[in-house]
Amino acid sequence: MEKRKIDIFDTTLRDGEQGPGCVLTLDSKLNIAEKLDFMGVDIIEAGFPISSPADFKAVQEVSRIIKNAKVCALARARELDIDTAAEALKQAKSSRIQLGIGSSDIHIKHKFNTTREEILRVAHDMVKYASKKVEEVQFFAEDAGRADNIFLAKMVETVIVAGAKVVNLPDTNGFCTPFEYYEKIKFIIDHVPNIHKAKISVHCHNDLGMATANTIAGLLAGADQAEGTINGVGERAGNTALEEIIITLLIKDLPISTDINPVFIGELSKMVEKAMSNPVQANKAIVGKNAFAHSSGIHQDGVLKNRINYEIIDPAMIGVELPDLILTSRSGRAALKNRLEALNISFVERNFEQYYEQFLKLADTKSVVAEHDLINLFR
Repeated sequence: MEKRKIDIFDTTLRDGEQGPGCVLTLDSKLNIAEKLDFMGVDIIEAGFPISSPADFKAVQEVSRIIKNAKVCALARARELDIDTAAEALKQAKSSRIQLGIGSSDIHIKHKFNTTREEILRVAHDMVKYASKKVEEVQFFAEDAGRADNIFLAKMVETVIVAGAKVVNLPDTNGFCTPFEYYEKIKFIIDHVPNIHKAKISVHCHNDLGMATANTIAGLLAGADQAEGTINGVGERAGNTALEEIIITLLIKDLPISTDINPVFIGELSKMVEKAMSNPVQANKAIVGKNAFAHSSGIHQDGVLKNRINYEIIDPAMIGVELPDLILTSRSGRAALKNRLEALNISFVERNFEQYYEQFLKLADTKSVVAEHDLINLFR
């Protein structure tokens, strides 16, 4: 089966930085951007140049050092925003401006206090204006997740006529379910007559915990670009976690694929975690410290026999070392024997049940039995 390649659009440096307390230094941005480029990300959104002198400088410097990926800058649908973004991107080997405006009636009425007709006019004129400034324009229809599909289709058609090469249909508020988002993307692809002239991008937020599922649903519906952040960082509950999308595309037999080299994911995750002072939750998929950990006796026994019994991902795939089995009061005999052998602690086999009973008594008093606990116990 021939697979459709998906473009990976990283917005850790822009949307990810919008998480409370997650501001990055310029050096951190450059280090993360270089690693993303080395990993093979297709597009790096480096910042929102008009928002501050620091963001302008960051986009400039990222543009200067990136060798392979396209560098993108965010802009509102305003000439001054577009001019500023284009100036910041001047040194980019390949540049893109992402500009947009609200598409839902909620945004049109309560954010812009205007009409659908005026929104379409502004979207058309600003995309046309930006198309003269950089090599590629991406338009985002903000709050597409709650937008009327017929109006959304008209907006997509309009901005493609104006010159948009990529159209982003974000679930800005994380409102959709995967089925709803699939149907929305499919409706746009089926009802926009000039859709073949642009790529559709999906950008999902995690307010209901469905960002990754919605992104995969949108891609399966026909979208060609997935947007997200490392560790899922971002405003409110965050964005789609790019590592989850990348690994899903690599290990699942889907009609879509990516060329990303995942071995840098573990390192990137730690870089972002440290730079943003934003700890990754222990049970976070792919990159959490417990993602490959086992404490249940049944699971530990299965893993010791063959890791594929309970693991669908080889941790080496993302460049991390295999963790030791965690010993708790739920651990079984197989795990205890395995750890004793690893520590070169000898024991009499016929007395093992007595040792195991002593281990359980100790484990009931501690959340995790450490190596020094075992050494003291068997001494």
